[in-house]
Amino acid sequence: MGPHDGHAPSAAAPISAPEGPVRWVAIAASTSLGAGFLPWAPGTWGSAFAVAIFVLFSPMPVWLLVASGLALCALGVWSADVSEAVFERTDDGRIVIDEVVGQLLTLAPLRMLFGPEQAGQEFFWLVTGFVAFRVLDIAKPGPVGWVERHTSGGFGVMADDVVAGAIAALVLALALFATGSVG
Repeated sequence: MGPHDGHAPSAAAPISAPEGPVRWVAIAASTSLGAGFLPWAPGTWGSAFAVAIFVLFSPMPVWLLVASGLALCALGVWSADVSEAVFERTDDGRIVIDEVVGQLLTLAPLRMLFGPEQAGQEFFWLVTGFVAFRVLDIAKPGPVGWVERHTSGGFGVMADDVVAGAIAALVLALALFATGSVG
């Protein structure tokens, strides 16, 4: 068991660990600029980092947010693959770009339903989305756990958090409508 995630060291790294700038770019991306190195629950730090990103960038046009999310997901697959090789562990706890992408996906209904000016200012709903995603990411119920067990490499690192983020986004949207917070 490792100090970061409880996973045993990988028997065979998915790719060889690169050296030089590629290595450092991958680590910077996969750890979300170092959030993954913070102590005590790095995934939670990664999710908190994502909330800050959401608040800062929610005023952007929706098409740009979607394009950025897809690019971030692709970056996550690549950087997680490289970082698994560098850290010599599968789904190492320091890799938190998956939490960032999943958390941003969770918060997407706020942008869609509240609009660009209000989305990042809905503190109660930001916290609700944060908690919903973290619960699903940690508990890994149903499809989240299935995806985690049946995928691997950088894609596998990202996939379960994307599923958790999609489910949490649905839960958040339903809660928004159920409480009458949006029309």
